Amino acid sequence: MMRSKASPKGNERKLKAEGFTTKSRMKNAVVVAPPAAGAFAEKPLLQGTSFRKFYNRGDFPIALEHDTKGNKIAWKVEIEKLDYHHYLPMFFDGLCETTHPYEFFARQGVHDMLEHGGSKILPVIPQLIIPIKSALNMKNRMVLCTTLKVLQHLVVSGENVGEALVPYYRQILPVLNTFKNNNLNSGDSIDYGQQRRENIGDLIHEVLVAFEKKGGDDAFINIKYMVPTHESSVLN
Repeated sequence: MMRSKASPKGNERKLKAEGFTTKSRMKNAVVVAPPAAGAFAEKPLLQGTSFRKFYNRGDFPIALEHDTKGNKIAWKVEIEKLDYHHYLPMFFDGLCETTHPYEFFARQGVHDMLEHGGSKILPVIPQLIIPIKSALNMKNRMVLCTTLKVLQHLVVSGENVGEALVPYYRQILPVLNTFKNNNLNSGDSIDYGQQRRENIGDLIHEVLVAFEKKGGDDAFINIKYMVPTHESSVLN
């Protein structure tokens, strides 16, 4: 009778196991690395925004205009006379868009309305939080940069707007805390990205400083609660 030869030690079958389990302590176990947490994983836009639907339906009083400096929005009515409760949340909803012309009209429309809104902006703040949160939570590089620039404009767009945003830091700041030290540019692209203000870490720092400056006495402590590594840049 022939005896079967023992397998060489190097050919022993390995057992895959999760860490800290009974199986992981077996002789031939190989501990499998845990899955990635996905903190920086981009979340695609599963369906078109309300902004896209209303734009395609022709509900916005806007058109595309070309000049020597490039494209811009031609408003068919005076911006100051717009119903901000109706239109501003719609344009903020479009910040999630990444394709032309929706991305361009939403981004430029928001900045135009913030530039001319004055006292009309403050009462609409509660309606802007969900669109802002949705845009940030996409974790898309282009959308993040666009939204961070909008936040900087929003906080200085009208009297008391900065203070009005403080109660909503819990919705706005978690993604900023995640990406605060994430500089996505590398190599020669660093200078290029900084020149175009597309370095996410730098933009987040600018937003936090603007929030602290315009948010009143309670701003810093509330920022610190959500972004523990933030250090005050405001002189007493």
